[in-house]
Amino acid sequence: MKNKLQVFISSTYLDLKEERQAAVESILKSGNLPAGMELFTAGNKSQWEVIQRWITDSDIYMLILGGRYGSIEPTSGLSYTELEYDFAVSSGKPFFAVVVNEDALEAKVKEVGSSVLEKEHPAKLQDFREKVLSKMSSFFSDHKDVKLSVLETIPQLEEEHELTGWVRAENIPDTKALTDELSRLHVENKELSGQVQKLSNNTNRSKAPTAKEADEFEELREILSEIEVDISSSKHVFNNGETLPDEMSLLSLAYSCKEAIMTGATNTYDMSDLQSFLFFTLCPKLQTYELVQNEKVPGVKYRRYATTKKGVKFFAFIEKGIIKKKKAKKATKAAAPKPSKVTKKTPSKKAPTKKKASSKKAPSKKTTAQKK
Repeated sequence: MKNKLQVFISSTYLDLKEERQAAVESILKSGNLPAGMELFTAGNKSQWEVIQRWITDSDIYMLILGGRYGSIEPTSGLSYTELEYDFAVSSGKPFFAVVVNEDALEAKVKEVGSSVLEKEHPAKLQDFREKVLSKMSSFFSDHKDVKLSVLETIPQLEEEHELTGWVRAENIPDTKALTDELSRLHVENKELSGQVQKLSNNTNRSKAPTAKEADEFEELREILSEIEVDISSSKHVFNNGETLPDEMSLLSLAYSCKEAIMTGATNTYDMSDLQSFLFFTLCPKLQTYELVQNEKVPGVKYRRYATTKKGVKFFAFIEKGIIKKKKAKKATKAAAPKPSKVTKKTPSKKAPTKKKASSKKAPSKKTTAQKK
């Protein structure tokens, strides 16, 4: 039985109803599954988080670009349609786009009016259009062209990217025995990994990064410490969230979440709020500096952010720096003189005793000595 691919359809809505319907029909006709925002229901998570999850879970991303830019996402100032496109492209999702040609858009304006044209953000639409046309895309004049593009492009992407798609659960073979064996091997592997790590720590403890690596990591540390990340809506994922500011440096966040990042952040359906924050907010920023990488997990639908070799070395560099500072601070504190304590003890205890003794035994001499 042929596996079904999930195709996420992205576009503005009111001005492209016919084109979206044509895409949905063609995707179904090809034996695959369409997905789009009109199919979603409201939930606890933000709209953008829901969109990201659907794009990530889909096999192919499709953009239909007409004469409207779309509603604006407040934080970025970009339309949701452009954000969806950027997210799909940056995450390596197979994609294609169909763009209305100028003649067809003019004809549509004559037919239904100027409501199909962008009036508030024409410059942003033009920039977005140029971005889309610079990558895999084609023009359409009517909904028939959209259908044709779907039927031609999906098989090409499926073959090119070796897409596996979705399959009915009843068609999946019973793998309980294999699962049990994998669980046993996982436990065994974990024990061996611990032993290997201990050996590695013993042999590599004296190794320091090269001068070039140290310079690169120091520069990266300064860059990450300057980048502020808005966590005002994500404080609840941290144990001490109530005490945190609305913004934190990318370096502080990365180091605070180091253990979770090293373990790997996945976008499984039962992901925790912390995992969601790591996968959709923190790790994409760290990927820019090659500290983590987004990878496909074999045999499953979800993806994972894994720490790169550079990321492991960088975290080790930061941790060693923190330890050195703590040791230096302790050494400085231990070596520092303590004049304040000596000064306080001398006048408060010994001096008064001497004064009493001198005042009783030889008051005249003391007075004389003071006069001299």
